[in-house]
Amino acid sequence: MEVTDPLAAAHSLLRARVSENRHERHEDPSRPETVQAMQIALHVPKPQPPRRTDLLEAAARAVVAVCLAPQVATDPQWRAGLEGWYDHLIRKVARRARNKAWDDVQAVPGITVDVRGAQARAFVPSSVAAVPAPVRKLQIQGTELPQDEPGPADPRWPVILIDADLRMSTGKAAAQVGHASMLLAARLTLDEVREWADSGFALAVREIPNAEFVAHLDSPGALPVRDAGFTEVAPDALTVLAVPPTRS
Repeated sequence: MEVTDPLAAAHSLLRARVSENRHERHEDPSRPETVQAMQIALHVPKPQPPRRTDLLEAAARAVVAVCLAPQVATDPQWRAGLEGWYDHLIRKVARRARNKAWDDVQAVPGITVDVRGAQARAFVPSSVAAVPAPVRKLQIQGTELPQDEPGPADPRWPVILIDADLRMSTGKAAAQVGHASMLLAARLTLDEVREWADSGFALAVREIPNAEFVAHLDSPGALPVRDAGFTEVAPDALTVLAVPPTRS
């Protein structure tokens, strides 16, 4: 059957299956098929590594692009990968890629986003026991990049704020901002998502001190993300905050 509006179909699935409360989902370690994750490859070449902010923005945009891709409506395997992931704990695993390894993973189903030369590719989720070999070979460590000063964010698009006091690694932060971008898409209306998709899911990522971060909790439409606590931070730690643009 022909799907006349693939974006609407993908957005409907996201809204129906994903809640902002991680305690509404589950996984059972005794059943490996329930332990699902989206893998994210971060392109970090040695000679000219990207800026941390640019790479985080690329990761956040790649995650939401996979969730709202036309393939959700046209490719049964793409849709099934998302459904299995949405129904369990929504894990993300960021890995470093460079040289041939980066080229090889472009053949694995997913979407690559480039932000000012920084590249990240998010893949269709799968069981952690069934990660495609080219992705499984990538190192989880080694993605660390220093914080930078990117300047003011474009007010036309969402901004994802990171609590800088948590001192999350680049890989951990990439997973957190990716979670924020998909949750934000689930909260937005279809018309708002359509406008956002037309921009290539433009957004800004900014790392700010905790005092400033907490102050933004009262921003209109602010969407907080709490971590499951598997790595680096304590369970239910408030890590990032997605703030939609103010509509006039």
